[in-house]
Amino acid sequence: MSLNRAEQMIHDYLHAHPDELRHWREVVRREAGRAADAHGAAVVLERELRRYHEERAAVAEPFRGVALREGPPRTSLRNLAELLIRLWAADALKPADPEAPPRLPYA
Repeated sequence: MSLNRAEQMIHDYLHAHPDELRHWREVVRREAGRAADAHGAAVVLERELRRYHEERAAVAEPFRGVALREGPPRTSLRNLAELLIRLWAADALKPADPEAPPRLPYA
C-alpha cells in the first residue's frame, strides 16, 4: 500500500512515539469494533487522523514545519486509515451478516 506524504509523516511519527502508537492502536480497535464494516471504520478514522494532524501541527515537529510551509494536508488520509485497520483491528471488525445481500465491489 502506498501512503502519501501526510500519511507517511503520521505513520512515522506514531512509530517514533510509543505512547502515541499505543493510543492509536486503541482508537483503531475501538472504532473498528463500533463500525458496521471496514469502510465505515475507515471513514471515521480518516476524520480522526485529520484532527490529529491539525492538533500536532500546532505543537510538534515535523507537523508544525510542514503546516507552516504548505498548510493543512489537502490529500486524503484514507489509505493510512485502511492500513491501520488491517494491521491492528482486522479481528475487531464485525463479521459480515450472512443474510445481508451481497455488495457489488463498485456499486
